[in-house]
Parts: sequence; C-alpha cells; structure tokens
Amino acid sequence: MATIRKTRVYPYSIDEVWECLTDSSSLGRWLMENDFRPEVGHEFCFRTDPVPGFDGIVYCKVLTIDPPKELSISWRGGDVDTIVNFKLTEVSGGTRLDLKQTGFRPVKQFVTWFMLSLGWRKIIRKLLANELDSKFGATGADE
Repeated sequence: MATIRKTRVYPYSIDEVWECLTDSSSLGRWLMENDFRPEVGHEFCFRTDPVPGFDGIVYCKVLTIDPPKELSISWRGGDVDTIVNFKLTEVSGGTRLDLKQTGFRPVKQFVTWFMLSLGWRKIIRKLLANELDSKFGATGADE
C-alpha cells in the first residue's frame, strides 16, 4: 500500500510523451502550474488550489533524468514526502508510461495515498491523454 503504480499506453511516440512530461507549459496543462526545468538538481514547485491540510504547493527536485526514458522527482507537500518516477518504454503502437510514487508511510498516510492514487488515475488516463491529443493531434484512441 505504500506505493502508487499506474500504467498507461498512449498512441504517441516516446519523444512526444517525453515532451509532455518535461515541457513546463504542457506539464502545467495536464498536472499543475510549475516552474519545472528538466535539469538534475533543479528545485521547483507545483501549485494548485489549497485544501485543508495542504497549502497547494508541492515542493520538488529533479533527481534523475534520462531523455526520453525516465524522469524522477522528489514530491513534498502537506504530509507527503515521496518520490515520483515516470518511465517511458516504446511499445507496439505507441509508448507505455509507468508511474510510480514511493515513500508513503503505511497506515498513517492511507487517506493521502488513496486520494493521490485516484488523482493519478484521472491524470494519467484523461488529462495527459487530452494534452497529447491537443498537442500532437487526436489519433482516434479510446477515452
């Protein structure tokens, strides 16, 4: 339970998906407004509307970057201090994204883990897919 895992295949090239993961403007449209730069060591913030117990700011740092295959960032906000890893793999008909968020404290962060797991599901299945369609042209994929 201490890890969130999401996988999705997009009918786009690995370079197109990578661009949506690492371009600050694209990232802002499908995830959150940010001051991201794809440079190891770069510290940045995601910003969204605050809710009780969370000021709306996620403090991050680029930990690893291996274009166009892998991006890993620290992710701290509210009671969360985790690592998010995006891994891209070319597959027949497109690119598979494997997302993994690790570092949750079992039991104590169950509600946070659950809410973020639901959020990532929507983000990966709908918001990132919509950004890819908008940026590179709809391909007739489902959803």
